[in-house]
Amino acid sequence: MDLFKALCKTAGQENVFIDEPMNRHTTFRIGGPADYFVTPDRAEQIGRIIELCRQENVPYYIIGNGSNLLVGDKGYRGVIIQIYKKMNSVYAEGERVYAQAGALLSKTASAALEASLTGLEFASGIPGTLGGALRMNAGAYGGEMKQVVESARVLTPAGGMLDIPVSELGMSYRTSVIARNDYVVLEAVLKLNRGRKEDIRARMDELKEKRVSKQPLEYGSAGSTFKRPEGYFAGKLIQDAGLRGFRVGDAQVSEKHCGFVINRGSATASDVIQLMDQVRARVKEKFGVDLEPEVKRIGEF
Repeated sequence: MDLFKALCKTAGQENVFIDEPMNRHTTFRIGGPADYFVTPDRAEQIGRIIELCRQENVPYYIIGNGSNLLVGDKGYRGVIIQIYKKMNSVYAEGERVYAQAGALLSKTASAALEASLTGLEFASGIPGTLGGALRMNAGAYGGEMKQVVESARVLTPAGGMLDIPVSELGMSYRTSVIARNDYVVLEAVLKLNRGRKEDIRARMDELKEKRVSKQPLEYGSAGSTFKRPEGYFAGKLIQDAGLRGFRVGDAQVSEKHCGFVINRGSATASDVIQLMDQVRARVKEKFGVDLEPEVKRIGEF
């Protein structure tokens, strides 16, 4: 309870929760309770919370919308810091969009649309936050965050703040300096181009139609379950291994898109792990390709 009081003093009691079910905070809709769940509303609070966790030797993990995350059924022993709705301001000025780390990509893309700025259409349907997108250089339909970010303000493990230009962010397939150095994104500047609003909207509508028709959006999932192996597509390998619709409990390889593992309603983290392990083994046996998970795992399984 001493930690609880310290967290409340740092972030405000209204922003601190005990034994918070993580299935409420992941797009998989899976996960046991976190010991502590904190929703800071200022950058200074984040640094102080991390410092507090280190002083008390308590594990911590930072999430946004929980869109690329599998939390264990037994929950998370430590502090979950969510940078999301309380740090999600976005505005456009000139040819730039300024956004806090908790802003959803959909909200950020909408701000770009309203300002007649093109370049971010690819991200309009990605369910994550800006912070997570920069950390993993999120991308879709030929676009990647490294193509649009100009600079990012981050919190370092030592508690300092850095403004890093894109040339120093080291962004490549599903990684960045942010991930490698365990920085925390606070905000970023995106550099876009002038465009015609009707063209931008048409492109966003086109990509939305592709997602709706090809991805299992009606179910909980963490998006693409495995990274793209060099020279292959994970979903095609899984399909060709005869695993379309393969199921463990309520976890299933989507029949709509084999690159997605979905929660049909009451899947557990254990179901998902077992399914992923069997999929990896079958693909390795049949094609000699190692599938590397893209979904992050945290907590006790």
